[in-house]
Amino acid sequence: MPLINMPDFAGALLDDFAARGAARVDTPVIQPAEPFLDMAGEDLRRRIFLTASETGESLCLRPEFTIPVCLNHIASATGTPKRYAYLGEVFRQRRDGANEFYQAGLEDLGEPETAKADARAVNDAVDILRHLLPGRALTVTLGDQGVFEAVVQALGLPQGWQKRLIHAFGDSTHLTQLLDRLASPQNGAGLADEIKAMVAARDEAGLIASLERTMQETGYLTNASRSPRDIARRLLEKQALTEIRLDEAALTLLKRFLALEAPLSKAVSALANFAGTSGLKLETALEHFEQRIAAMADLGLDLERMTYRAAFGRPLDYYTGLVFEVCQKNTSAVLAGGGRFDRLMTLLGAKDPIPAVGFALWLDRIEQARAC
Repeated sequence: MPLINMPDFAGALLDDFAARGAARVDTPVIQPAEPFLDMAGEDLRRRIFLTASETGESLCLRPEFTIPVCLNHIASATGTPKRYAYLGEVFRQRRDGANEFYQAGLEDLGEPETAKADARAVNDAVDILRHLLPGRALTVTLGDQGVFEAVVQALGLPQGWQKRLIHAFGDSTHLTQLLDRLASPQNGAGLADEIKAMVAARDEAGLIASLERTMQETGYLTNASRSPRDIARRLLEKQALTEIRLDEAALTLLKRFLALEAPLSKAVSALANFAGTSGLKLETALEHFEQRIAAMADLGLDLERMTYRAAFGRPLDYYTGLVFEVCQKNTSAVLAGGGRFDRLMTLLGAKDPIPAVGFALWLDRIEQARAC
């Protein structure tokens, strides 16, 4: 039995989903932990409630719905395009609010016209919130993981640094720290002397043995989301990356890009101006961006009242393009958030690439807003 009550507007929300052509799907509360640990991102990994089966398989309480919905689609061998709706409890350690709460949302899998699918996701999220919060002013903030990746790649950074920066996208504090390290590398900072010496000597076997011994002594090993081997390899990778320094001109360009902010109606021209003055080749990413803006305008979305921020992302590793959040004006609580995750389906085991976009609604926050 759930520990919390379902919001009173849940039935109307499910009817709304059905009217939008979405088939409701339910997924087990207990999920295999590995997909979330590998693909969901560091922020969510820290918040997952982990457990284990009798056979030692790592399990977790469902922390979100996108990965379970995608796994369900793959297992059922359902054709695409397919639109799914979900509504149920998720479980995360949270600083504010209960650790068990309701989420609902829509996932579009396999829609080939990605710009139109992106626009529909944003439009549906805004439209649903307007139905649930009539008369309330909403703010919409958008970013684009794909444009950020294109900028990082165009700067010619090594793959390891590209990966680190892309994973940090959406976490402004972490991203700032990485840029500081690119400007002034700090070899082995924060490591114990013994570990630092083994990292400097590239002693992978010694690192694994030392980490395993420490984790066994502290009792951490049995609940670890990463093995000693994984941690050792990451430490060695970090050591190699600390030897790289980004030249001042490239660092200035990257910071200039991340500072871009404009009404969505002016975002295309702002990005085109950046590309032109920086000399970076961003044509493909900007073409996709412009197509999405046009599709959003076709749906009647007010681009002047929506904000594009180049540094805006969401703390989930599987996003690949559009990312967005919707809040009530003059508040910071996210009521709806989502984006595009084109790589996730194949990472989860789909035989062929499947384009995908979706969004989630935080029902506890919406319920609080309705009560005010």
